[in-house]
Amino acid sequence: MLKKIPEIIAELKKSLNTLTAKEAAIKCAEINGIMIDVREPAEYQKQSADSAINIPRGILEMKMLELYPNAEQAIFIHCASGVRATFAAEQLLRVGYQNVWVITCKIEDVCKG
Repeated sequence: MLKKIPEIIAELKKSLNTLTAKEAAIKCAEINGIMIDVREPAEYQKQSADSAINIPRGILEMKMLELYPNAEQAIFIHCASGVRATFAAEQLLRVGYQNVWVITCKIEDVCKG
């Protein structure tokens, strides 16, 4: 039986670190984390958070291993709604990153920081 995306996201969130944009901004600054925007470049260019780095979900694992080879690096991931960020966090955990956080709110809230 096929699962719908909301069902998968709800299931994944049970095992992931999640937080709001405001919590992420504070925690990211406190522990010298990086904020990754996993949306497509055109989306990022239209609206983005000041401190976010754009690495689209399709190339995330490859780019992260190249740019941030430390498995303990604190990583805060966001997208437009939290769906792509949730899938991206799951993949980074599979690769071996240990401190991954998903920002679960809308892009407008992330940009407000």
